[in-house]
Amino acid sequence: MTGPEEEPAPDSDPALDSDSAPAPVVREARPDDADAVAAFTRDTWGERHDDYIPRVFPDWAESDDPDRGTFVATLPPKAAEPTGLDDREPGDTLVEGEGGGAADRGDPEAVVGCIQAVSLSEWEAWGQGIRVDPAVRGHGVGTALSEAALDWSRERGATVCRNMVFSWNVMGLGQSRAVGFEPETEFRFAEPEPDADAADGGDVDFDALENPDPNAAWAFWSDSDARDHLRGLALDPDESWACSALTRERLATAAAEGRLIAVAGPTAVAGFAVRTRVTEREVDGETTRIATYGVAAWRDVDAAGALYDAVAADAAAADADEARVLIPETVEHVSDTGANRVPVAAEPDFVMCADLTGDP
Repeated sequence: MTGPEEEPAPDSDPALDSDSAPAPVVREARPDDADAVAAFTRDTWGERHDDYIPRVFPDWAESDDPDRGTFVATLPPKAAEPTGLDDREPGDTLVEGEGGGAADRGDPEAVVGCIQAVSLSEWEAWGQGIRVDPAVRGHGVGTALSEAALDWSRERGATVCRNMVFSWNVMGLGQSRAVGFEPETEFRFAEPEPDADAADGGDVDFDALENPDPNAAWAFWSDSDARDHLRGLALDPDESWACSALTRERLATAAAEGRLIAVAGPTAVAGFAVRTRVTEREVDGETTRIATYGVAAWRDVDAAGALYDAVAADAAAADADEARVLIPETVEHVSDTGANRVPVAAEPDFVMCADLTGDP
């Protein structure tokens, strides 16, 4: 999912259904829901970082796109009072019902959760942005939202639906498992510094290729341990923070658009990366350009160094202030990165997958 700079979207409702609590009613999102969603997502991650949902939800709710479905969970107002939450105002999640949620048309209902499902290909779907109001944990909101997203994905012919969860979000991981997601892979971001001169005078055993052959990159990928560990996945080219199967066609497109970076030894390709996008993030009035590389694979530690140099030069050519590269979360890949003095993110991210081929 792209647009503005975003973070992975985990499920955040760890609780089980309560026998005495009213069941949430899930409906399609409306633009009028935006303020309510913002009320319970402003401080999702505390001091770790800001939540992107308040920024993107208005666009999600206003879009009329057959390839994505945005949903909210609703409850009667009395079930959603923010008791014990000092920074919340009573009624901050209330909207006027239109008959599809927990209230009749014209009566108030509380918006207490959100999620979006996206079609990435003919057979792959992605679940993202699931959030649950802390005031209503225990009402089964996370489960209801997840089931709505999975049903939407099945209806569009998807055979799998994946999501991404921060590795430290243990409750979100548990909720994902509870609704049918299984572990698929994990990755980490390497963070080479953009440098126009990085590839000059690099490892003499490797050359950065001026016009990489996507078929050669595909052959390298097909036989790589990176592909095995990542289960063939890379960041999706159209939906930032979503992962989908890397295909030969995607590599060909990247090569044609000048986004395929590769290094070669004396006889063959020794590593490649794909620049997926360049985005801008504004913090405190300053804009930062970030080049994101949706996957990288290499032969050995020396090839990794040559590839990181090529990526650093490519990021500088894209006028990026920062770069990040998706790499497999393995001892080999992370230590190869460290051996080349390239920083890595402090924590990995987990990708989970639900099989949609059976009965719901």
